[in-house]
Amino acid sequence: MSRLQELRDLVDSFEKDFVKFYDKGNKSAGTRVRKAMNELKRKAQEIRKEVQEIKAQAKTEEGSTPTP
Repeated sequence: MSRLQELRDLVDSFEKDFVKFYDKGNKSAGTRVRKAMNELKRKAQEIRKEVQEIKAQAKTEEGSTPTP
């Protein structure tokens, strides 16, 4: 579950800038929010790729086991 914790930590790290932008109207925080969203997108893509690789590996292993 380390990937899940990575995502939680990443999202938690954005909280201050979200509050500054949405509640206080700080434009600089808006720039940081956009940057944070790109970072989240990259992390999501990385996890999606990893999931696909694990699924493909499991399917390959499944097909190579002899049936009794």
